[in-house]
Amino acid sequence: MDELIGEIVVIDLRSPFVCLGKLTKVTPDYLELHDADLHDLRDTDTTRERYVAESATTGVKHNRTSLLLMRAEIVAIAKLADVVEG
Repeated sequence: MDELIGEIVVIDLRSPFVCLGKLTKVTPDYLELHDADLHDLRDTDTTRERYVAESATTGVKHNRTSLLLMRAEIVAIAKLADVVEG
């Protein structure tokens, strides 16, 4: 994951949350993101895929200056620039 440091990433979590932001640090236990958007998918009718695709187009609507994510909760991580609309 070190190659993703400095990149805007999208992180799918085990819970109904998705997180987008600039990856700034990777440790064995957590990832640190800055200017992050921690989005609760239960708050909207939008699917995870649609929310991420829209964010790739419109930009990250950050609601956290800094955020730590526990690695045990992460399902997938990718550059936001690699998201494809389907």
